[in-house]
Amino acid sequence: MACNGCTTSSKLDFEFSMAFQPIYDAVDDRVWGYEALVRGLAGEGAVEVLSRISPEQKYRFDQDCRIKAIELASRLFPADEELKLSINFMPNAVYEPAACLRATLLAARRCSFPTSSIMFEFTENEEVADTAHLTNIITEYRKHGFTTAIDDFGAGHAGLGLLVEFQPDLIKIDMLLVRGIDSSPARQAVVAGIVGIAEDLGITVLAEGIETEAEFVFLKERGIRLFQGYWFAKPAFEELPRVRIGSAPTISAVA
Repeated sequence: MACNGCTTSSKLDFEFSMAFQPIYDAVDDRVWGYEALVRGLAGEGAVEVLSRISPEQKYRFDQDCRIKAIELASRLFPADEELKLSINFMPNAVYEPAACLRATLLAARRCSFPTSSIMFEFTENEEVADTAHLTNIITEYRKHGFTTAIDDFGAGHAGLGLLVEFQPDLIKIDMLLVRGIDSSPARQAVVAGIVGIAEDLGITVLAEGIETEAEFVFLKERGIRLFQGYWFAKPAFEELPRVRIGSAPTISAVA
């Protein structure tokens, strides 16, 4: 079965690659996985790369990002480590979930990369007009063993309303709620509410944008397990960065 995007999407007229940023597991004290972040070949950030995409190229870009992330991860990830590869996707670029997954599944098979190691995250900052369609996407992805996540939770469209319609495996609390949380009662109250709801729904919580030890320690003591941010490591272009494990000195990413 083909979808509209497969036959009408324009090819990209530029090249790009990926940087990788670690996700830290505070309970097991190890790297849990890496998020693949789009970059220009000269290191241009995601905003600049995304600004070059026309509406006719959105589907092709979404597909090419998945393939590029899987190809790089298959070469970079240590074979003896169980690591998640987190890939951002655009819900509005998915026309027919099963058909739009073909390139992803083929890339994973070609690179011998297990689908159970792939997490797809979509951002609240992209407004989803059809939540039923998004639910269908999540359902289809789970059939193939993918983990699903909401990125930037609490800072974009819909917010808690999305959790009424469907429950992803993981939510990533936006950095605006994390920044300075150790000294902000308002942020503490909001995040406590999110953590409580997630626990009731069986959803794992990840705090992103951690920049200080105080933010990390506060959130860890409140029961959050997964973390991401400059405190642990900045994204590294086409390689796995060295990672600060907890408050220990910087060490290798998989030690």
